[in-house]
Amino acid sequence: MGPDLADGFLETGLVTPQRMRVIDTNAMALGVTELQLMESAGRGLADHVLASGPDHVLILCGKGNNGGDGMVAARHLSRHARTDVAYLDAGKRSGACDHQLAALRHARIPLLPFANRDDLKALEPLFARADIIVDCLLGTGAGGAVREPLKTCVAMANATKARIIAADIPTPGMRSDAIIAFHRAKIAGSTVADIGIPVEAECFTGPGELTLLPPRRKTGHKGVGGHVLIIGGGPYQGAPYLAGLGALRAGADIVRIASPVFEPIPDLIYERLDGKAIGPEHTERLIGLVEKADVVVCGNGLGTESHAVVTAIAPHCKKAVFDADALRLPLPKAKGETIYTPHAGEFARITGVTLPEDTIGKARVAKQAGLPGTVILKGHIDIITDGKQVRFNRTGDPAMTVGGTGDVLAGIAGALLCQLPAFEAACLAAYVNGRAGEAAVACSGGGLLASDLVGRIPQVLYGKRIRNGA
Repeated sequence: MGPDLADGFLETGLVTPQRMRVIDTNAMALGVTELQLMESAGRGLADHVLASGPDHVLILCGKGNNGGDGMVAARHLSRHARTDVAYLDAGKRSGACDHQLAALRHARIPLLPFANRDDLKALEPLFARADIIVDCLLGTGAGGAVREPLKTCVAMANATKARIIAADIPTPGMRSDAIIAFHRAKIAGSTVADIGIPVEAECFTGPGELTLLPPRRKTGHKGVGGHVLIIGGGPYQGAPYLAGLGALRAGADIVRIASPVFEPIPDLIYERLDGKAIGPEHTERLIGLVEKADVVVCGNGLGTESHAVVTAIAPHCKKAVFDADALRLPLPKAKGETIYTPHAGEFARITGVTLPEDTIGKARVAKQAGLPGTVILKGHIDIITDGKQVRFNRTGDPAMTVGGTGDVLAGIAGALLCQLPAFEAACLAAYVNGRAGEAAVACSGGGLLASDLVGRIPQVLYGKRIRNGA
């Protein structure tokens, strides 16, 4: 799939810091280490600086990975021009930045630490002599106003006649004559340096998607994780409960099951619907429940006789995930963001299009289908698209063909949709569901139950997160 991924599926244009963090983390999961990425970035930065033919370069380094990029650049520059490194020596540095500083201590490069304004004032002659200043003070992870001593550092650099080259993004308030962006531009007018990130780090889901999930605040209260309503059951009694447990394990605080079928699971709130199937007589009550929920997950175990109810309640949903038997024409749509989770047969049912066999062909068809929301097209490799973006998910195991794993996926997507935009929620849900399945199979060795996935979801979602330095 490698070469074809760049043809129509590789993102272009400016990249947000959040998305870049996902890509970096995915690249590291693919075996490209943080130090390799930093070495490539620093080398690319040095090459652009050298193109100006400098005599005296001053590199200003902060405590994060942006500072580490500058320290790498210093090693490469020092063979060709007088190079000084002034670095912030207050607070904790990122591990990669600390590694690069240790390497610089063994090089014949002047290292000039500063912790306050007085330290910087002593460096004024150095600022005045530099013909190029490289700004590596703050990277894409930084936020807020620049404080001392960086505020003074910015003012001193701005006061010089030197050409200022920013690494990735300029420090707030710092003028820039050129911006060298790593991998992709973060702001307009940047020159991009390729740092060797694989195409797969952008096109496939990975552990980087976990960095999008907001952390729980200590001051949080019941309900802050979201209120999910599951509507389903009747012909297939277990499906809505698997979806509900998936939603709970993925972080939803309150999960209600509106169904004609009761399963004694105390963690789920049961909203009893009389009869053997959901029918028009339940519409008014369901609308009341729907309007109280942050996200509705609908269709699990519903059967074929309830679609009129689905289409009646859909416009009242703030956000929704439509799965299984809800995937019929007319296609329901929430008034807010909507996720659809079809397999190939259900996709053909709602679009009239039979998917090709190859994954790239399927992705092109799914992207162009014009469905009014985000689609998780389930398969050996899942395809996630909102009609503009496409991601592929290859987590999972062949044993996950067992019934119910799709219901768990729908529940996970519903919980994540409480916290994230639809496309990001869908990508993360597909990744987590597959990883949970892999973990369950590794434990059991076979004979997988869909319920086996449920207990593995929190470990995948919350067990370990990779955080990059600034």
